[in-house]
Amino acid sequence: MATALILFAHGARDPEWASPMRRVQAAVRQRVAGIPVELAFLEFMAPTLPDCAAALVAGGADKVVVMPMFIARGGHLKNEVPAMLATLRLTYPAVEFVLGGAIGENEIVVQAMADAALVSAGMELA
Repeated sequence: MATALILFAHGARDPEWASPMRRVQAAVRQRVAGIPVELAFLEFMAPTLPDCAAALVAGGADKVVVMPMFIARGGHLKNEVPAMLATLRLTYPAVEFVLGGAIGENEIVVQAMADAALVSAGMELA
């Protein structure tokens, strides 16, 4: 089974907004050589999730893990994204699409943000 990973971010009108997401993509690619790791956006930026998924499926992926690069599970992740995945599953019935949880709700990310906040405030880490 050829698995691919899509880091799925919100997107913004300012192209510089995507720089941290591209850094995450580069870091993941460096750690998992040979597995496609792409970056897609919900709005304002390209590629979109459907475009990115189409390219990965055309490249041979039969399992696509969509990892939401969102701080928390809000309206987009509760409503729009599941509907988008339902459409992808109908469009590519032979492909397994898996939706991960919001990256910001992962405890390791919560702790990293707490550390970054303390360091930025000039406080010692406990």
